[in-house]
This record gives sequence, C-alpha cells and structure tokens, in this order.
Amino acid sequence: MAETTGISWTDATWNPWQGCTKVSPGCKNCYAETLSQRWGKDFSQLRRSAPRTFNAPLRWKEPKLIFTCSMSDFFHPDADEWRQDAMAVIKATPWHTYQILTKRPEEMLEYATWHGWPDNAWAGVSVESQQYAPRLDVLARVPAQVRFVSVEPMLGPVDLRPWLWCQDCLTQGWMSAQGKPCGRLQWIIAGGESGPGHRVMDLAELENLGRQCSMAETPLWVKQDSGLYPGRQGRIPDSLWARKEMP
Repeated sequence: MAETTGISWTDATWNPWQGCTKVSPGCKNCYAETLSQRWGKDFSQLRRSAPRTFNAPLRWKEPKLIFTCSMSDFFHPDADEWRQDAMAVIKATPWHTYQILTKRPEEMLEYATWHGWPDNAWAGVSVESQQYAPRLDVLARVPAQVRFVSVEPMLGPVDLRPWLWCQDCLTQGWMSAQGKPCGRLQWIIAGGESGPGHRVMDLAELENLGRQCSMAETPLWVKQDSGLYPGRQGRIPDSLWARKEMP
C-alpha cells in the first residue's frame, strides 16, 4: 500500500490483501510475486492486510486514482470473505476513484450481478495476447462507468476492434468514415514486460494497437518498453510514448 506510487497511470496503490496464483502466461514473471519472495512471503497464500492498511483510503482526504490490489487480484476466490469489507471502504470514499484490474472477469461479473457495482470503481481486465481477448466479452457486461483493458505485458498481437467498434462498423469496414465506436471499452493501457527474464515486446504490435485506439478515439496509455527496468521508453517512438491519455 502506498499513498504515492511509481506506476505511471495511477496516483496510489491499495492492497487490502496480498498474494495470488497464476492463471495465464502474463503471470509468469509477476513483479508482485518477486517482491513477496524478497520479503520471505509465500505468494500463493493470500493474506488479509492489517487494519491500518485495509482502511488506508479512509485517511486519504485528497481525491486519488487508486490501483486496487496491485499485489493480488481483487477477484481471487481466496479473498471472497474479505471482498465485501473492501467494497465497503470503496463505497465510503466516493471522492476516490478505484481502478480494479483482474484476470478473473467471470468472478468480477458474478460479483456485479449479485451486489451491483460502485460508481467510483473502474473495471478492467488484463489481455496479454489475443488468446485472452474473450475476457473482454465478460468485462463488457460489468456495469462500470469506465471499463478498461491492460495489454501488459504485451506478449503477442492484440486486435481490440471487436470491442471498440459495433458489428455494423466492422461489417462495413472499420476504417469507414461512417463508423462509430461502440463504447464498450473506455481506456487501454499497453506496455512491455520488465525485470530479469523479461519477454521482448514486438514494437510493431504496439504500434498497431495505437492505430486501433486512434481510429476508435479511445484513450491509450503507453506505459513502457520491455526491458530490465520498468517505466523506460526504450525503442518506443516519441509519438507513441507521448500517448498518456486518460478516459
């Protein structure tokens, strides 16, 4: 938990619990697991945070964008018994905006179906390659005011056009002047993997994603190139690196 953070697309991180288990290739070099191991913790065992950390947003009086569960997954099934308490904190702090990112969209949709969805929470899923793009079909059913996708680490080409444009636009030709975005996604984050053993992002695939977002007028936040250290521009051209757009 940090009232400030080095993650470029948010203001703060909040971890009501820590720990996770891998679900897809994007998890292979998980930075959160690396940090937990450095601290001598078993990352596969979820742990509820101490009350001071769990309730931290209640003390933050200035409005913040808060990346929720940067050291876990908010919709991990082992956190089911704590989630309502965390949602109570979210609902009690309407001056904050919570960015909830998951690789388990089915659990997110189930929660929203039974409990509703707070107005001050964005809903997002990770899509590291086209194989996992169907997660967006589930995300599209979550009634959040902002739905977003994190294409990070970008491990292969990702075509978001089916979720950026309506079917009529795609049938007629998605670059047609008559085409209009369908609005199922309001924000895209993209970037490469950092740290030891990082997998190299294909820059042409990032550039193609940038064109998709431009055509659909969907905000894109380009976070980093793949490399040893996070947050580096690396090979990314200035025009694309400047894409730090918010919904």
